[in-house]
Amino acid sequence: MERSAAEVATATRPTPTAGETLLPVLLALSVCHLLNDTIQSLLPAIYPLLKESFALTFSQIGLIAFVFQVTASVFQPVIGFYTDRRPKPYSLAVGMGITLVGLILLSQAGSFDRILFASALLGTGSAIFHPEASRLARLASGGKHGFAQSLFQVGGNLGTSLGPLAAALIVVPHGQAHILWFSALALLGIVMLAKLGGWYRRHLTIQRTAAPTPAWTVNTHLSSRQITRALIVLAALIFSKYFYLSSLTSYYTFYLIGRFNVSVQHAQLYLFLFLFAVAAGTILGGPIGDRYGRKLVIWISILGVAPFTLALPFVGLVGTAILSVVIGLILASAFSAILVYAQELMPGKIGMIAGLFFGFAFGMAGIASALLGKLADHTSIFFVYQVCSFLPLIGLLTAFLPEVERKKNGRVPTSPQRSSP
Repeated sequence: MERSAAEVATATRPTPTAGETLLPVLLALSVCHLLNDTIQSLLPAIYPLLKESFALTFSQIGLIAFVFQVTASVFQPVIGFYTDRRPKPYSLAVGMGITLVGLILLSQAGSFDRILFASALLGTGSAIFHPEASRLARLASGGKHGFAQSLFQVGGNLGTSLGPLAAALIVVPHGQAHILWFSALALLGIVMLAKLGGWYRRHLTIQRTAAPTPAWTVNTHLSSRQITRALIVLAALIFSKYFYLSSLTSYYTFYLIGRFNVSVQHAQLYLFLFLFAVAAGTILGGPIGDRYGRKLVIWISILGVAPFTLALPFVGLVGTAILSVVIGLILASAFSAILVYAQELMPGKIGMIAGLFFGFAFGMAGIASALLGKLADHTSIFFVYQVCSFLPLIGLLTAFLPEVERKKNGRVPTSPQRSSP
């Protein structure tokens, strides 16, 4: 008997099975993350342009970053907590739609207040996108949770690196209004996320009717006190990572211009080089954590970067470029390992943990941008980099993290405990 076209289409769609990693879904989600974060990174990339056009102080630049990052951070854990109980597959496309509105308003903003409002909308779109996207990546991981989060994250980091390059090539030479060209990326993202939302909805239907899967080899016998202490340590590590990253993402161009007298466009190309290194390093943390354990990755990625950050303020332009690439490669591997480690601490709260850690990361970045801007106004941008160079030493707190994974046959298993969304 011949099947209808609808039956054939349904049969050929990828369906989740135990142990299967759905690479097409993960790649599509990573591309959407790239589109989202390319748009999001346009704002910090044009800080020098906004500073000159509107005669802003470093404190006002810090306030723009604060509004953008904190708006994103406040909503993310709330959205994650809600969608743990009531998943919203199509909220991903809605979040990109809000980002589109913020992008359009930013291109037309004629005052500091309007820039702040556009920044808040960009942050809100990001807040809606990240918790559900992180959950979708986990659902499509086939148990390779670190790999899935790294692949998802590398799309975002590539997008973050492309923002300064796009700004240098399009926005800086032609003006603020040309930000509007990037609305095409948001429209493409809306279409792709709507399709991914359909897969997500079908996956949830299959999962609700599937038999429960057995527990894997994640240590679920930690006390509440141990879990709380581990979350506090992870928060301190996020603080260290994102305070330092904010000194580079928000003020690196000003540092290069002020110390080495490079042009704005050249400074943005150096920023692109650093952010591209961050993107390249991101993909390493997840697979290494799957194979050897998240804690090892956290040790290396936070504390291991300290010698290079301490040397950065004392080298020339070429040395600064080289060290920034090394710092980006090492430091980038931390977040996916921290996120998956936290999700394994609390396996029943995937969306809330994703929202909490993405939100906390963005919040720390926003607060850091504001505080570092104030510090730069009262001292100098060079002093900011000297102070921030000590932040990775907070990585010593990793010693207080408990062992979450139980080793099997001398190796950390690649399939931690599963949990329903």
